[in-house]
Parts: sequence; C-alpha cells; structure tokens
Amino acid sequence: MTLAMREIGWPDVPELLALDSMLFPSDAWPSASWWAELAARPRRDYVLLHADGRVIGYAGLDHTGSVSDIMTVAVAPEAQGRGVGRMLLQELETRSIARGATAMMLEVRADNAAAIGLYERAGFELIRRRRRYYQPGDIDALVMRKHLPTSTQRAQP
Repeated sequence: MTLAMREIGWPDVPELLALDSMLFPSDAWPSASWWAELAARPRRDYVLLHADGRVIGYAGLDHTGSVSDIMTVAVAPEAQGRGVGRMLLQELETRSIARGATAMMLEVRADNAAAIGLYERAGFELIRRRRRYYQPGDIDALVMRKHLPTSTQRAQP
C-alpha cells in the first residue's frame, strides 16, 4: 500500500462528504461547509492522506496567529488503529509550527475514547469541558491544548 499526503482540493469534496457522513453521522459537515472551509484558504489548511488513490484520512486547521485550531481529524474505519491519525496530527503540527503557532487547540466529543487517546498520546491536555455541546445527544466537548516549541526551542540542537 502506497501512502501519500496532499492538500485537499475541490474535486475531493464528494469523497470527503461520503467519509464524513459515515464517520460522523450526527455531526457531518454539509457540502456548503466544505466549500466554505476550502474557500477560506490560506487561513484554513486541509490535508488528506490517501492509500492507492483512496482517501483514508483527512484533517484541517484554522491558523489564527499564535494558536492553530484543529477543525477536524478523520480516519476511515479500515485505516483506524494503523497510525493514520498520528500522521495527520504530525502534519498539522508541522504546518502550525511553520506558521509561527505556539499552541494547537481542539474540541473532541467526550464519548470518543479512541480520539481522546490519540490526542493525549500526541501531547494534548484537557483544559476545559463544554457541557452538552454536541447535539443531539447532550454529549460534552473536551477542549484540549498542546503547547508547541517556540522558534528558539526549535533552533537548539
């Protein structure tokens, strides 16, 4: 299997819609949201990972200066548990550092143990809980943050 990371483009929207609907049935982004997100570049930054031409994961950032907000991370069911999420997070971190961010933030559903574990292993820490944030279902959102190395820390050998 050949893996490749690349920028998300307009032609990818139908495949992203299908995968998003499968992974997040109650929270999937509609087509208009994907179009708006891609139109917001360069502030928004989206990548996908594909294996042999098929999308197996995607992720995106909102660069807001010193903090990059992770907008989404998704991994196809057949690719889960194989390091795809870790690769996507590493790419987002690399892009955040390149833009001068000193931290990354995200929100995750409190009932998504696999994602929470991924984020904790990547160095994210819980900073706040938003009660009943995700509807329907009254699911809490966990707000997590990861501090990134500063430019002086990156320059040290």
